[in-house]
Amino acid sequence: MWLLDQWAERHIHQAQEKGEFDNLPGQGQPLALDDDSAVPAELRAGFRLLKNAGYVPPELQARKEALTLAKLLQEIGSEHPDYAELGKRMALLEYRLHQAGMSTDFLHGEYQRALDGKFTREEK
Repeated sequence: MWLLDQWAERHIHQAQEKGEFDNLPGQGQPLALDDDSAVPAELRAGFRLLKNAGYVPPELQARKEALTLAKLLQEIGSEHPDYAELGKRMALLEYRLHQAGMSTDFLHGEYQRALDGKFTREEK
């Protein structure tokens, strides 16, 4: 064990003995760990730091914006004066996602419509 690890462990044990970890939110619950198995081991700490700092890769930011736009376009309808402009923005985002090698099937909702159709038929 490295010196820094030993130092950290000692401070953790001292805090436990003092009861500083008692009554923390989520105590006794399993940790919700992210699946970072696809990230090389030497990059995981750096990626986790970036994620915790609020940084997301541009592709994921574009995906998030595209999902928001898709929902907005569905809600406002084609009669809305901003529909054409939002549609152009959606097309641009979709193009960027394609360039980044990401599928845009999630934007078109075919899977969601298929599920909705299946469940509504089964309920009747």
